[in-house]
Amino acid sequence: MTEKHAKLILRELSYYKLKHKHDRMYQFWQEGSHPQLIQNETVMIQKIEYIHNNPVVRDYVDKPADWRYSSARNYLGLDGLLDIVLFR
Repeated sequence: MTEKHAKLILRELSYYKLKHKHDRMYQFWQEGSHPQLIQNETVMIQKIEYIHNNPVVRDYVDKPADWRYSSARNYLGLDGLLDIVLFR
């Protein structure tokens, strides 16, 4: 990454920081992300499917398995970038 590119990213992180946040110069994470207790298999599967479908919803790819960084590939029996322990 060039210094020019790094400065551009910092300007964007500063621009998108919420205006009322005076304790920081930049904001990387979206506001409102809070941990949730996953209490059963049904909820776990729902969360995994939600994560797998995010790139499709954002129109980055046509199918979850097309997203290079997705574990959806592993769940389909394909090779992914990382080895994962599948939840079934």
